[in-house]
Amino acid sequence: MNKPPTGDKFITRREFITMLTGLGASLGVAAVLSDLDSLNDFIQQELAIDLREGPLEEKHHTKGKHRWGMVIDLGKCIGCKYCVYACQAVNDVPDDMRWNVYLLDETESGEIFHMTRPCLHCQDAPCVAVCPVQATYVRDDGIVMMDYDVCIGCRYCQVACPYGARSFNWGKRTAASGYQEAWGSAEVERRPRGVAEKCTFCVHRIDRGIPLGLTPGIDRAATPACVNICPVKARVFGDLNDPNSPISQVIASHPTFRLREELGTEPNVYYIPPEGMVL
Repeated sequence: MNKPPTGDKFITRREFITMLTGLGASLGVAAVLSDLDSLNDFIQQELAIDLREGPLEEKHHTKGKHRWGMVIDLGKCIGCKYCVYACQAVNDVPDDMRWNVYLLDETESGEIFHMTRPCLHCQDAPCVAVCPVQATYVRDDGIVMMDYDVCIGCRYCQVACPYGARSFNWGKRTAASGYQEAWGSAEVERRPRGVAEKCTFCVHRIDRGIPLGLTPGIDRAATPACVNICPVKARVFGDLNDPNSPISQVIASHPTFRLREELGTEPNVYYIPPEGMVL
């Protein structure tokens, strides 16, 4: 698994907490974190400073052989929520922390369509820019990951994400998510209390499959659960760096858009618009 480079700016969870305690700042931090508006203002200020120092892509743009991405065809999606349920089961996620969000929406002409939103795995991810301990980072293959051992639970990433893709784990769970029996077995370790978490593109399948010669997006054992389960093939996964991959061919042959492209986050998730949507 690709980890962020260590250097002078990197501090551990324990060092960060010790620093706050030494400065007598614990109560102040708690007050800020209890006010999401104040926290959001702080995050926006930090992002503005970061952008003045240089474009995000110079620091976080992916450079690996592969760049994994997803296409979601909104015209095909029937709103069955199978992708939601499979994600809940495989990643052992409770209902109040869904990694794959379902929304009902409508076009400018009033046509109803079904919208699902995983983490968009931005190439220039705001969540990475604001993390004070580098607990969240972009791998060489474009997947935005979390190091739960390093995360200090500040929730800066949660507020900075313009897509609402992150949830915070408030308490220790003992029960399963409730989806395993019908939708698949839990395949990853449950996250600890006090960390932010999100969709990973089922990275455990990708990392296990590639050494075995499997191709993510083609071989089911190396492909995200939400893609495999879709009964109408509304999701396509694969290597955006490979022009011959199914996902690249779909993007080349269909009109697509990405959510909030004006922000410059460069998401690795593309959408095919439903009929009646004006791009």
